[in-house]
Amino acid sequence: MRGRDLAVVLVRPRSPANLGSAARAARNFGVEDLRLVEPAAPADEEARRLASGADGLLDVARRFETVTDAIADFDAVIATSSLRGREERRFLRAGELADFLSGLGGTARAAFVFGPERSGLTEEERSHASACLRLPTSDDFPTLNLGHAVAVALAIARLSEDGAEPAESKESWAPEGDVEAAVGHWDRALEAIAFYDTGHRDRSLREWRRIIAGRPLTRREVAMLRGVANRILVSLRRTGQ
Repeated sequence: MRGRDLAVVLVRPRSPANLGSAARAARNFGVEDLRLVEPAAPADEEARRLASGADGLLDVARRFETVTDAIADFDAVIATSSLRGREERRFLRAGELADFLSGLGGTARAAFVFGPERSGLTEEERSHASACLRLPTSDDFPTLNLGHAVAVALAIARLSEDGAEPAESKESWAPEGDVEAAVGHWDRALEAIAFYDTGHRDRSLREWRRIIAGRPLTRREVAMLRGVANRILVSLRRTGQ
């Protein structure tokens, strides 16, 4: 996948130096779309010093209030592994990333999402991803510097560009914003059938999101999901429930 089809999303980066290093790594691999989720470090003198030639990327970086807003227009979202939780169903090994990206087709766009330096992504933030990438670091010292993590992930992604020509998808992918809207539609349907009566609504919805949106979805698949949720709501209204 070409650099111009990728984006780097930094969630609440604390250090201006890490912001600059991440911008430099993004530019090293041809990525021109840098997004920040607030509160994010300022692009100050230290950030520009560490960007070392990637100052222009800092100048055009877009800032968002939430992860959901930052990733809404992408066909696939790859989150890096957080320090919290050990959910294994959607993890990609480093050797699987290039094939995953190539399989999206030549017109797809993908975002790499990196969590804050101290805590990584939360379970809620990670649940919005199509897949999670776990880098093969040492178990004795697994945490990478933010800029290094960006560089390693994008270097692996570059293999999909250097390898075979990406397959063309027969159907267009649904942007993440449409997928999240479908999840919201199902949230209303599950609430209507008292699915959440046992409590733990947030956790249950997060798990449901993983079931239905734990991979890239086509526009047709999203339309079908919303159609089923809507039928549930319509049926309940007809029966007066």
